[in-house]
Amino acid sequence: MKKALILSLALFSMLAMNAQQITVSGKVTDEVGTPLPGVNVVIKGTTKGSISDFDGNFSIDAESDAVLLLSSLGYANKEILIGGRTNITVTLPEAAEMLTETIVIGSRSKGRTKLETTAPVDVISIKEQAINMPQMDLAQMLVASAPSFSAFRSQGGDLSSAVDPPTLRGLAPNQMLVLVNGKRRHTSALLAGSQTGSAANATDMSFIVPDAIDRVEILRDGASAQYGSDAIAGVMNVVLKKGTGEFSGNFTVGGFPNSAPDLSGTDVSEENQALLKDTEPDGINYQLAGNYGISFEEGGYLNLTGLYRQAEATVRPNISNATPYGDAYLNNERTDAQGNIIITNPELVAAQASGNTALADELRTDTGLMSARGLTYKDFSTYAGTAASNLGVVAYNMALPLNEDLEFYSFGDFGYKYVSGYSCFYRRPAQADRANFDLFPNGFRPQIASTQTNIAFTGGIDGTLGDFNFDFSNTFGRNKMNYDMFNTFNASLQSESPTTMDLGTHSFYQNTTNFDVSKYFDDVLSGLNVAVGVELRVENYQIEAGQPESYSIGDAGIYTATTDNEALLGPDGFPLEDLNSEPIVNADGSPVVLPYGEASTNINKFYSPNCQCFRGFAPENEANEFRSVTAAYLDAELDVTEKWLLTGAVRTENYSDFGDVFTGKIATRYSILDNFALRGSLSTGFRAPSLQELNYSHTFTFFVGLDPFDGTLYPNTSSAARAIGIEALRQEQSTNLSIGFTTRLFNKIDLTVDAYKIDIKDRIFETDNFDASEAPVLAPIIGSGLASFRINGGDISTKGVEIVANYREKVGEGMLGLTLSGVLRENTFEGASVPDLNTLLSDEELETKYVNRSSIGQFESGTPNTTFIGSGTYTWGKWSGMLKGSYFGEVTSLDNTFRTLNDGTEGYSDQTFSAQFVTDIGVTHNFTDKLALTVGGNNIFNKYPDILRAEERGFYLYSNYQQGSNGAYYFARLTFGF
Repeated sequence: MKKALILSLALFSMLAMNAQQITVSGKVTDEVGTPLPGVNVVIKGTTKGSISDFDGNFSIDAESDAVLLLSSLGYANKEILIGGRTNITVTLPEAAEMLTETIVIGSRSKGRTKLETTAPVDVISIKEQAINMPQMDLAQMLVASAPSFSAFRSQGGDLSSAVDPPTLRGLAPNQMLVLVNGKRRHTSALLAGSQTGSAANATDMSFIVPDAIDRVEILRDGASAQYGSDAIAGVMNVVLKKGTGEFSGNFTVGGFPNSAPDLSGTDVSEENQALLKDTEPDGINYQLAGNYGISFEEGGYLNLTGLYRQAEATVRPNISNATPYGDAYLNNERTDAQGNIIITNPELVAAQASGNTALADELRTDTGLMSARGLTYKDFSTYAGTAASNLGVVAYNMALPLNEDLEFYSFGDFGYKYVSGYSCFYRRPAQADRANFDLFPNGFRPQIASTQTNIAFTGGIDGTLGDFNFDFSNTFGRNKMNYDMFNTFNASLQSESPTTMDLGTHSFYQNTTNFDVSKYFDDVLSGLNVAVGVELRVENYQIEAGQPESYSIGDAGIYTATTDNEALLGPDGFPLEDLNSEPIVNADGSPVVLPYGEASTNINKFYSPNCQCFRGFAPENEANEFRSVTAAYLDAELDVTEKWLLTGAVRTENYSDFGDVFTGKIATRYSILDNFALRGSLSTGFRAPSLQELNYSHTFTFFVGLDPFDGTLYPNTSSAARAIGIEALRQEQSTNLSIGFTTRLFNKIDLTVDAYKIDIKDRIFETDNFDASEAPVLAPIIGSGLASFRINGGDISTKGVEIVANYREKVGEGMLGLTLSGVLRENTFEGASVPDLNTLLSDEELETKYVNRSSIGQFESGTPNTTFIGSGTYTWGKWSGMLKGSYFGEVTSLDNTFRTLNDGTEGYSDQTFSAQFVTDIGVTHNFTDKLALTVGGNNIFNKYPDILRAEERGFYLYSNYQQGSNGAYYFARLTFGF
């Protein structure tokens, strides 16, 4: 008995010792001994974890017999039994990193690698790539990494500078769905211009902070049956960091040398070339970001990120030789509505008073007055370029175990962004209808600004109930944008006008509730996973009017008779003059006579109404629209054998504003050999018209001579739309076919090749303008103005081949990584779907107006249809480097107007822009375990795109396609941690 008691106590002591909590310290390196920062270290079977620091070190409290799971993007996962040890060194192999990285997107089953999926998936490690990359924001990082991905960065033009719309496979920005941690992300309130044929509301990715991201997964396949509306081109899923125990931060500074290219041999004059060469660096930007993770004693984590970025504007002027001042200005011949002389050239008055006739003659010329005022034609040019911006974002990601089976999780961000850009033509003093010589003696360059607040919040509970897995969550997102114009005025108010105006506010919010349940059946063939789920989504879109001066018509320049039969004479006894300084007289030359109280609206001065550059949103543009969406799906993944995977999904959705949709998908993958597999999918998809597309309206003012007219983009629910016969917007419907293969060559090169074809019915476009002579039914509504509409314009298709190859090998004392990816694509507008409209136009005229040539050209070649990205990285000791080359194929722009061109021929001013090759570089040196410096650049050889042909050279000098027109960019980045 005594022996048995002693034996039991000994056994109990051993068990207690084996299960006791110990602190385990360790270090993680790659195969050449280089420390690996950012490696996730998790106790198997729990959510408790740590992350390796800049030197690869980690520390974690665990039971002495626990198993540690180590994972990092680009490296093989590894399990380590602690076995009572308190110090562990772990080597993660890189040779199979592309095979072992588990992805989330496109599957609701157990984690699969990107080579095991039924559709192509790009997995991009932001935390690794950001070290050497010159790009600072997520969208531009992805442009530099994934050839099928594009993000149009506006070089100026109204509100478009506020958002860089992302696109996939050359389709519209709103045909790609964005998820964060698998949850639907809300879109921007703005319908931003894009290079895909029509304006679109897209996710503003600037509010998704790169420093908060572990990786980005891009599913290049139709996925509406799995995720719902918008997933026609594919789905992007942003996976947030979970790491704890380390602070990492970086400070980046960069800018553009602004060295203008050689324009000799072009039609740009030598004088203007000299002015364009007179530059100084611009676009200087700064960014400070930090990330820190906290682990909880009972398990779970809280990962926090903060970012602040400030960027100055870049200026790429287009110099025009248009008359800056004009004779009336130069000779002090302007008069007000009462006929009083306005002194516009005081320098001339002074020269005349001094008797200096030679100087007076010089001051009567544009060049003379410009010289006297220290100005050149460049000062009157239109400025294109990237807008100035200030961005601040805080973000978090957390999880907290509730018990062994349940976990609460939450993530979100709050951001503020201010963007100010040169988005308008310069208003010259010679343009008398837009001028005020007291406020702007040398004219003015309007600037538009947007102030955004953006919030996203997700909270949920996931876990297991018996044999079932479940996830219940709610996601709220809102984007609010206020628009202002400064350095402008309402000319019809003249000196009474403010020079800064509130143009109005747009806002969009989306609330999504999801409940998903799944179960894995390991006894059905080689395994079956079945998932079902329901979704409720509520959306709201609002437009609020701006201040009245931004959209009103004032009475400046309009003379009203104060006596009966009053002759329109000035104080000098001569007839009053119009804006061209011509006397207002009858046909026989006699002064015009007005009855008492009658205004000279039609015969006296008429100044441009509304805010110059962009008319404010008026009360008739206001909107406050809601809709709800309910959805249900069924998703199944069957491993028929160990080599054959078969998946399918169906989904139904109901929209409160237009009805039901049903979509389905089947996909398969078959491993012919251990290192070679075929895969393919067939799916139907849809995109519901957004609330922005359904309800946005805006009015602009245009001139025919000196006569102002209004042009309005009307909602489809408007009386104008009903009168002309425009149909209500329907959902876009798609069919997506994909087939490809994955292989691993020589056990070193991962290669995927996928071909696809997407057919889209009822793509949404915007019509050209209609006037009352073309559609008399519009006359009571628009008068002498113009009307345009959003419509289901026609059918489109895109087909292409995408190639991705990765190679990693130990070379010398370091590790070499090579990547080549590319896309060959063809976009086709299949034809317009024109209803029977109430117009006098012929069928041919109506078809070209319904979807115009410019929109078709933008879709078919607005983004390069051929793109290749090749990169090489090398890590050796404390040094690492990256060299990347990006090839952007030709782009063709189509013009709308058949006209007489500058060479005297008749035709369209279409233009094909030559292919471009851009080189990026980054070199990093680790001074210590916690401090590193990176220097490098984007477009380091200062490649500029082609200049526009003269007929199209209004706002821009350079093409706004491909890599943009900012030229070379250089940066330095200090990375630190503790």
